[in-house]
Amino acid sequence: MNEQVIKVWADRHVNEISKGLESVALKRTESVVPVLRKVLDAFSLEKIGTHHFSSLTGYGHGDEGRAVIDRVFARVLGAEKAAVRVQFVSGTHAIASALFGVLRPGDHLLTVTGKPYETLEEVIGLRGSGQGSLRDFGILYEEIALCEDGSVNFQELDKALAEPRRMVFVQRSCGYSWRKTLSIDEISQICKYVHKKQPDCICFVDNCYGELVEGREPCEVGADLIAGSLIKNLGGTLSPTGAYVAGRADLVEKACSRLTAPGIGSQGGTSFDLNRLILQGLFLSPQMVAEALIGADLVAGVFSSLGFSVLPEPGGVRGDLIQAVQLGDPDVLKVVCRSFQACSPVGSYLEPEPANMSGYECDLLMAGGTFIDGSTSELSADAPFKRPYILFVQGGTHRAHMKIALNRALFDLVTAGLLNLKQTV
Repeated sequence: MNEQVIKVWADRHVNEISKGLESVALKRTESVVPVLRKVLDAFSLEKIGTHHFSSLTGYGHGDEGRAVIDRVFARVLGAEKAAVRVQFVSGTHAIASALFGVLRPGDHLLTVTGKPYETLEEVIGLRGSGQGSLRDFGILYEEIALCEDGSVNFQELDKALAEPRRMVFVQRSCGYSWRKTLSIDEISQICKYVHKKQPDCICFVDNCYGELVEGREPCEVGADLIAGSLIKNLGGTLSPTGAYVAGRADLVEKACSRLTAPGIGSQGGTSFDLNRLILQGLFLSPQMVAEALIGADLVAGVFSSLGFSVLPEPGGVRGDLIQAVQLGDPDVLKVVCRSFQACSPVGSYLEPEPANMSGYECDLLMAGGTFIDGSTSELSADAPFKRPYILFVQGGTHRAHMKIALNRALFDLVTAGLLNLKQTV
């Protein structure tokens, strides 16, 4: 078939889906105003000035820029205290620091959202041994599977709370699972239920990919502690590295004592003069999150129109930035990931191949030519290379970029003989 015909069809098809989602996109755009107002209020109340852009060297003791960033993030996240640190290498690192900082030998950790994200398996001790996992330190672990509809199994939770639990862990995002992301209302329900049964039990939420997606954050509905990455939502695609923990002041301090050392806690650590990028990224993040959500709706709309199963559905309620598409075919998955890579601003000439990545059990196929390595908020398409070959698309700084990537993916699928154009028109 003539390549120009395929290009015209791909462009028309994506545009038609986009037009059908205009009302949804408008609502996503309008939602930026209250979230941005919250961010601006935090900046104003903390009297942010250019003098906060510089950071100290050495130990970083008394670094006012670092301290004011912590206070701004705490306000935005509705938390008593926050610690935003470039010394956290990832969201997983921040979560691990919180787990090791708060839990003690003999404590019970209970996960209520099923098996945790793969990078936490070795932290907990579900894989590997002798590396200093929670289990190596005598911390007991148990998990409750989600119900078939993706909701939390409160009947099993009630049984589990019959014995003392130090911490209940909630993974907000779907991660690499075919399940819906938990909403803030669902997180609120979990926290209220746990605290009613065991007032001293800590509710810890993995907040990665979920920040600013809804009008409220987990700490505002009962979560005692949360953590997430700065190269996801809150970094606004500008923060070059780092992560955060937020929540009750005593718990945040314990997490920081694990990151640094007891006695230093949150009082040490320079920001390497990255304060401006962190603050500017937070300022931009409400708009970036909205654009990513609009892009996710477009991905869902395009692939569902071609007969693929998607989660969430286009225009559906979203609790994070992730759009899952069940492709069911390794060749289709490779083509789509390579198409997204080809439309990336960095490394467009590369062809993603399944490969091992630290923290994951199986090979991953990852497309994401981003300015900041691993910054899924810029735009990424990746998947565990195993059946049923589910593609996870994240981020997108502007909807036009997602359109271009989808146009390329459709064109490449047709030219590779993996999508029959006649069946789509």
